[in-house]
Amino acid sequence: MMRKWQAGLIGLAISLSLSGCQSAYYSAWEKLGVEKRDILVDRVENAQSSQEDAQEQFADALEEFSALINFDGGELEDVYDDLNGEYQDSVAAAEDVSDRIDKVESVADALFAEWEEELDKYDSDKLRRASADKLRTTQRQYETMIKAMRKAEGRMQPVLTALQDNVLYLKHNLNASAVGALQGELETIQQDVSRLIGEMQTAVAESDAFIQTMKN
Repeated sequence: MMRKWQAGLIGLAISLSLSGCQSAYYSAWEKLGVEKRDILVDRVENAQSSQEDAQEQFADALEEFSALINFDGGELEDVYDDLNGEYQDSVAAAEDVSDRIDKVESVADALFAEWEEELDKYDSDKLRRASADKLRTTQRQYETMIKAMRKAEGRMQPVLTALQDNVLYLKHNLNASAVGALQGELETIQQDVSRLIGEMQTAVAESDAFIQTMKN
């Protein structure tokens, strides 16, 4: 059973996180034995999860747009509502991905700064050099991962922009001729979604490699 003081510290950590006081937030977790490296691994895993969810969401939006282009009778307004819903869900998924990546960067910056400062505390030159080498290696792997994450993040906006344009056009032109006017957009959106999913899969793979490095 969790002790009252532990529950209190967890509650304090959450409150500090919401208030933006990151140094105090990390300090509260460290009192519970949770180090910055543990928080970093957890946040990278969360970012992975959000990217995987986003892949599914954008694929769903593409499927809905394809259904629109292949519209063959029925209530066009219903098709519009479905497409608009997928667009809104895609916006939310993209925002979640960006938020999770920001949180990864926040704790990584704090971890690497602390690690750098603590190199001066070593008395042993041998251990200091070994720790410094490990820091540089970890930083390089992290940079590879975060660049992959940001690259995938950047692929989301063209898809969102295209979806928004098509949703707005359909909103004001709920007729079969409007659907015909949008048919040329499908191939472009398919290509953008394909590139997006590919970049996200790369980012997820880089995250796996980084997590293994941190755990080992």
